[in-house]
Amino acid sequence: MYENTFPNKRFKKTLEFLENAVPAPAKVLDLGVENPFSEIMKSHNYKVTNTSGEDLDLYPLVDETTEFDVVTAFEIFEHLLAPFNVLKDLKTNKLVATVPLKLWFADAYRSKTDMRDRHYHEFEDWQFDWLLEKAGWNIKKRAKWTNPVQKLGFRPLLRTITPRYYAVYAER
Repeated sequence: MYENTFPNKRFKKTLEFLENAVPAPAKVLDLGVENPFSEIMKSHNYKVTNTSGEDLDLYPLVDETTEFDVVTAFEIFEHLLAPFNVLKDLKTNKLVATVPLKLWFADAYRSKTDMRDRHYHEFEDWQFDWLLEKAGWNIKKRAKWTNPVQKLGFRPLLRTITPRYYAVYAER
C-alpha cells in the first residue's frame, strides 16, 4: 500500500498525538490489519494487537476490547458503512482515532481495484465529534494537520494549507 508514498508527516503527527494521549507502554487494540504504523507503535514500546481484517460492519468486536488499555483506529471509520455500531459497542474506556477530513476540492477516495480501499464517509470535524458523542464518548483532545504532496498545481497547493487529517482522543 505504501510502496512509494510512505506518509512520514502523517505517521509522525499521529505518533505524537498518541504518545501525548496514552503514553507507552499501553496495551493497544489497533483496528485494522497489521501495517507500517503498527510497527512504529511497537518500536515506541506499545503492546499492539491488530484485528485480522474482518468486516467491522458485520463483526463489530463487541467483547474483544476489554483486555486493552486503548483502542486505536487510524483511518478506519471512513471505510465503514456504520461506524456508530463499532464505536457504541467498544468495551474499552479509551479511544484514539484519526479520520481523513472531507475536502471541498476533492471527491471521496475510491480505489478501482480494491473494494476494501474505499471511503464511504469523509468527515467534517463536527460530524466525527457528533458520531463519537452519540456513541457515548467524551472527547478530551483534538488535532488537525495538513497533507502536503510533492506536486505542482492548484489542488496540491490547497493540500498544504487545508487540514486533511483529524485526530481525537476520547474516553468513556
